[in-house]
Amino acid sequence: MAESNVEIAPSILAANFASLAQEIRAVEQGGVSLLHVDVMDGHFVPNISIGVPVVASLRKATRLTLDVHLMIENPERYIEPFAEAGADMISVHQEATPHLDRVLSAIREHGREAGVVINPATPVAALSEVLPTVDYVLVMSVNPGFGGQAFLPRVLGKIRQLKELRARYDYAYRIEVDGGIGPDNVVETVRAGAQILVAGTSIFHTPDPTAAVRKMRQLASEALATKV
Repeated sequence: MAESNVEIAPSILAANFASLAQEIRAVEQGGVSLLHVDVMDGHFVPNISIGVPVVASLRKATRLTLDVHLMIENPERYIEPFAEAGADMISVHQEATPHLDRVLSAIREHGREAGVVINPATPVAALSEVLPTVDYVLVMSVNPGFGGQAFLPRVLGKIRQLKELRARYDYAYRIEVDGGIGPDNVVETVRAGAQILVAGTSIFHTPDPTAAVRKMRQLASEALATKV
C-alpha cells in the first residue's frame, strides 16, 4: 500500500451490536474500505468478544475488507474457520504462539493476507524472522483486551523503526496501528509511518460516525501532505 493511501479501519468492537448493519453503513458512507474485527478468548487477553459466527454474519452484511485480529491462544487452530467465515486479513500475536511462521504460512495457504501483531512491551526485533514474508505488521498502541484505552506515545518509535526496516531491506509489509487512535494523534501516527489506523471509540462513540471517519481521513491526508 502506498503511503499516500492511509486507511481508517473502524473497529466494530466499539459499535452498537444491536444495530450493527446500520453502524457498518455509516462508516461505509465515510469512505472506509476496511473493518477491523477483534477476536478475544478471555485467556490471551482478559476479555471475550466475538467469534466465527459473527465474522460470517459480517461477511454477509458488507463487502468491506474484514481485517480479523486474533487475540487468542493457539491461533493455529482457528485459521481455517475464520478464513472460511470470510476474513480477508488475519493477524496473530507474536506473543500467542511458539509456531509463528507456521501460523502465518497457514493464513497464506488459505489465500488470506497474513499479519503479525506485537504488544506494547514486545520489541520490533522479535519479528526479524517474519518481516520478509508478512503482508502487514500491527503495532498495538494500548495493552490489548479492552476498548477505550489511551494511546501510548512510545509506540511511535516502533512505527518509525518498522518503516526504516521496510525501506532498508525492501520489504513489502504495511504498518497498522491499533489502540487509542483518534483525531488528536492521527497526524503524528501517520507521520511516523502508519498506513492503517484502527479506531473504535473515536468513531462509533460519536454522534456521527460518518463524520468522524471523514475527519480522520482528512487529518491523515493533511499529515502526509505536510510531512517533512
